[in-house]
Amino acid sequence: MSLPLQIALSLARRPVRHRYGADPSQVADLHLPSTRSAGRGPYPVAVLLHGGHWQPTYGKLVCRPLALDLAARGWAAWNLEYRRLGTGRGGGGGWPTTFEDVAAGIDALAELEAPLDLSRVVLVGHSAGGQLALWAASRPSLPTGAVGAFPRVAATRVVALAPVTNLVRAGANAVRLVGGPVAEVTDRWAQADPMTAGAPGIPVLVVHPTGDQTVPVARSREYAAATGAELVETAGVHRDPIDPSSPAWAAAASWLGPG
Repeated sequence: MSLPLQIALSLARRPVRHRYGADPSQVADLHLPSTRSAGRGPYPVAVLLHGGHWQPTYGKLVCRPLALDLAARGWAAWNLEYRRLGTGRGGGGGWPTTFEDVAAGIDALAELEAPLDLSRVVLVGHSAGGQLALWAASRPSLPTGAVGAFPRVAATRVVALAPVTNLVRAGANAVRLVGGPVAEVTDRWAQADPMTAGAPGIPVLVVHPTGDQTVPVARSREYAAATGAELVETAGVHRDPIDPSSPAWAAAASWLGPG
């Protein structure tokens, strides 16, 4: 079954939507496992961060099939939206708002009246969302005063799916995301760029299809070599890791294990 069809069919399953701010993009959907198959919890949590080159054209809907798959495996899936680049619906992002949203959206888990095990929180990010997931994983080590420092909810593992790991090579949108070139906002790049920030201090799995023509697998090879992250290469293309029927997602789900 194609990914677009899986996304369309996923619309029949309505999660519980939560707001973590006033902007229309400051929302997240909570998908809980069935109590018949997974009991009443508490459930470990997978935070999903979609990609799309940080642009408003793409939203959390693309991760809905993964959320349903994770819930079927016993995980609570927190499918997070955030402000992206540009103006209009879905826009208003960049520095610091995109990073503030990701941090606030993750920390909002602490306020939910739901059976969640916040001692087991994994971040799952695809493409540009992989960059955001790796940044969010490093929040406990950010300096005082930095965007996202002192998290209320800290991740224990990260799965980066065909991720953007090198912002310098990511082009003009990366400059827009960080708010200026490296020479002008060096501290921001040091925190936001996974290659510059280094290993986040928790286990990291990178899954990257070798046929990816959007983000070359070479970027993940460089990141794994520099940080010690575990790298799994699979057949397929850029969007395969967010397709629950793909070998890429099978590798990620196996590493995560059951909820």
